[in-house]
Amino acid sequence: MASNSVKSEENKSKRKKELENEVSENPHLSYFPKTDLPFLESSQSLHETKSLEQVLDDANREINDLLSKYAHILSERAAMDASYVTELEGILKEASSIENHLKSKRGNLRHRFAAITGSLQNENNLADK
Repeated sequence: MASNSVKSEENKSKRKKELENEVSENPHLSYFPKTDLPFLESSQSLHETKSLEQVLDDANREINDLLSKYAHILSERAAMDASYVTELEGILKEASSIENHLKSKRGNLRHRFAAITGSLQNENNLADK
């Protein structure tokens, strides 16, 4: 833990020296007095924080856009699935109606064949006598 604080102190002092070198080398920054170096560090940190916040806000917007598109697609698919279910229910009702109609027809045909068979048997019995 103590070594970490020593390293961070060393890093801070290195950064201060780098800033001092930049100020001395760059004539545009030379008008800043050396006492303003902490101000430069804090403004630089503030700029990095603002740009980080901007990046996070942009990422948040993109994620929200993607999630809303995904939710829209899911709702469309749910609506399609509901329409398919309704259509299948209609088809099943129609198939059930056709099945009942065919069963009724089959019963009527059995009754007719039974009647025809009965009349043919009566004719055969009369012919045999």
